[in-house]
Amino acid sequence: QVQLVESGGGLVQAGDSLRLSCAASGRTVRTYSMAWFRQSPGKEREFVAGIAVISGLTAYDDSVKGRFTISRDNAKITLYLQMNSLKPEDTAVYYCAASPIGGRRVAGYTHWGQGTQVTVSS
Repeated sequence: QVQLVESGGGLVQAGDSLRLSCAASGRTVRTYSMAWFRQSPGKEREFVAGIAVISGLTAYDDSVKGRFTISRDNAKITLYLQMNSLKPEDTAVYYCAASPIGGRRVAGYTHWGQGTQVTVSS
């Protein structure tokens, strides 16, 4: 059974940096693509960044491109999201997700973490 546990969220000021981590467990997760999504109050969950399991290719939403970096340690089965130049509009609960399929759609992911809160003050 795949389990995902996020950590690293917190309260920061605009312009600061944070690194989120997602520790994954389960035999099959090594073969899964993984991604970060986020959700703000009253808004739908949205794609932030993703990384393909085999190619290692990455994809980003335009709103974070150039500021956020997704990476994966396959030995530790840990996913990271380095967030730089944070803005108040980045405030959200950030979720780690894993799936054999991947992609940018919420429906494409079969496993989710519990989320970690990121709050950016102006």
